[in-house]
Amino acid sequence: MQNARFSSTRRYVATDDLSMAVAAAVTLGRPLLIKGEPGTGKTQLAEEIAEFLARPLYEWHIKSTTKAQQGLYEYDAVSRLRDSQLGDPRVHDISHYIVKGRLWEAFTSDVQPVLLIDEIDKADIEFPNDLLRELDRMEFYVYETRELVRARHRPIIVITSNNEKELPDAFLRRCFFHYIRFPDAETMRRIVDVHFPNIKKDLLAEALEAFYRIRDVPGLKKKPSTSELLDWLKLLLAEDISPEALRATDGKATIPPLYGALLKNEQDVHLFEQLVFMHRRTTR
Repeated sequence: MQNARFSSTRRYVATDDLSMAVAAAVTLGRPLLIKGEPGTGKTQLAEEIAEFLARPLYEWHIKSTTKAQQGLYEYDAVSRLRDSQLGDPRVHDISHYIVKGRLWEAFTSDVQPVLLIDEIDKADIEFPNDLLRELDRMEFYVYETRELVRARHRPIIVITSNNEKELPDAFLRRCFFHYIRFPDAETMRRIVDVHFPNIKKDLLAEALEAFYRIRDVPGLKKKPSTSELLDWLKLLLAEDISPEALRATDGKATIPPLYGALLKNEQDVHLFEQLVFMHRRTTR
């Protein structure tokens, strides 16, 4: 598997562009920065690369309060103070109170791992810059134990972003960038086939037409994503909804059944209802 090139898996449809991006990042030894609409499979990509290449996966999910240091290690001074008060002999060895972060775990993996840094744009604006040296040199220093931690193997690093914040130029220069475009109808059929291989073609055709019709509505606050389409299809199958119930009859648009899986706020529901009403008036 050392020279295997990532491609579609049994659970994930990878376009040629995405496969090339993964290969380019691995060849360059640079983090792969993935952007795209929510629900387009950015986070799952790292999981699928790890499974495809049979490599361990280390996941670091970023929150607004996450600090870069936590990815390296943390010194648990509170536990050490408590143990010293209890007379625990472990207090004399500070290494007992060093908590390894995800980068440390990835750096010391026996084989080349996959490291996911998920939603990096959620953190403080300085967060990416604080990781520049470690991601560049593949090493960091533990001051408490005077230990230099070096990566045994350069991890395959996948970094995702939802564009909530602009990332620093110095950080971007060190990444290979790929934007996952929203799937066209043909690619979406392939994605659906992975999850629902036995879905009837006429139901899928009507569902996709209704789905893209909703996405094309101008002014939507949140367009439905791939994951929401899959949820909707699951409900249509569970409720045994017929293709006719999704079809726009006599050229008139309709509000699809179980639309709550696709439209996630009242403004978008109201907007879609208004457009359907206006369309019906003009086609009478």
